[in-house]
Amino acid sequence: VAINHSLFMTKRKATEMATECLSEGDSMETQRGSLLTLLSRSSPFVSENGALPMGIFEPSTSVNNQTKVSDVEPLKSAKVLVVGAGGLGCELLKDLAMSGITNIEVIDLDTIDVTNLNRQFLFRQKDVGSSKAKVAADFVNKRCSWMNVIAHQGMIQDKSPSFYASFNCIISGLDNIEARRWLNATVCGLVQFDEDGDPDPSTIIPIIDGGTEGFSGQARVILPRITSCFECSLDAFPPQRSFPLCTIAETPRRPEHCIAYASILLWPKEFPNKKLDTDSPDDMKWVYEKALERANKYEISGVTYMLTMGVIKNIIPAVASTNAIVAAACVNEAIKILTFCSQTLNTYMMYMGSSGVYSHTFVYERKQNCPVCTSAVREMNVSRDKSLNQLMQELKDGDLRLTSPSITTGNGKTLYMQKPTALEKATRPNLDKALYSLIDSGEELTVTDPVLESISLALRVTFE
Repeated sequence: VAINHSLFMTKRKATEMATECLSEGDSMETQRGSLLTLLSRSSPFVSENGALPMGIFEPSTSVNNQTKVSDVEPLKSAKVLVVGAGGLGCELLKDLAMSGITNIEVIDLDTIDVTNLNRQFLFRQKDVGSSKAKVAADFVNKRCSWMNVIAHQGMIQDKSPSFYASFNCIISGLDNIEARRWLNATVCGLVQFDEDGDPDPSTIIPIIDGGTEGFSGQARVILPRITSCFECSLDAFPPQRSFPLCTIAETPRRPEHCIAYASILLWPKEFPNKKLDTDSPDDMKWVYEKALERANKYEISGVTYMLTMGVIKNIIPAVASTNAIVAAACVNEAIKILTFCSQTLNTYMMYMGSSGVYSHTFVYERKQNCPVCTSAVREMNVSRDKSLNQLMQELKDGDLRLTSPSITTGNGKTLYMQKPTALEKATRPNLDKALYSLIDSGEELTVTDPVLESISLALRVTFE
């Protein structure tokens, strides 16, 4: 208890100091001297001397006592996208503002919930129900007059590839695996190649991927088509857990079963014309109370309001100090990538706060048959009698974890297409046909899926 109290007081004091600093406005810019020192002096530890060289560092020659960090190139003209304005996103925006990166855009679909206020410090009680991205942008712009933060409320999938291509660096603070896969595939798809088949550096948009869970976190540098990408490490993330409906309805054994029962089975019966609003305190309270009733009936302990929120909204436990540490690491890498003033992380940093103030780095190797960052043809051995629908199910349940695959042959014949509706209807009869009646053994197929965005997967199917 004493340790927790001490940590709380330390965090509170740090927050008060940060607020006081932000309140001083433009005077802050002339006080941030450490970064100016790095940008104006040569060093043996610059980017070109590192294990993952990004460019050649050129010290600024125009730095003096009146220079502001935001006036130094390339920070002055750099354009950075922050994806997510939640716990990690708030910390990222604060750190970017205090580092002199003025041109920032932030995108987030969510609105502010009262449960966000304990750690997402850019929001206040009056902001509940408002757009996270817009409130965060307004807060930073108001407190830091040198900042130009532009907000976008909506899904990242609603933006075109050209939107992401307009940035010098993208920092991801997403807590959703599928969204991170989509962003990774989109940015990897932007890379163009020269006549020798090498990636064109001008089309490579670095991604800095940050993530936290409880007292653990990670920061990662992804150079599309050069380093490993997010898809290469998909095996490290277990598939989202689901519960058999028969267990939920008949033999609940865990508190999660009771919560699922209340939300999946009871809610539609009680409110047939209303969709469960996971952002509504009233709706969540109803689910919690019904789940608690069922738990008491089966003598199951552990149903709490916070667990209900976690099961329904798939909430990842958040600790403010972990968000702060990981965000600092991400912004630190962004500064190094934009200026080349220091050696870039190669490529993965993991923080484990539960075992002490400890972290380690390692190189996350590329997956040789990654469907996103490599051009390798994946091999698949199947029974000739297997149906096309069964093949598609294997693509969904296997290591690729596709969501809605569409398949065409190498000569352009469409086997099954999810959209448009007319084409889906026309190709639907193929789902029940045996593969041998549709393709030849060893034939190469082209697979597309929303999670891979514009990237196509080459799949060679050989009959056993």
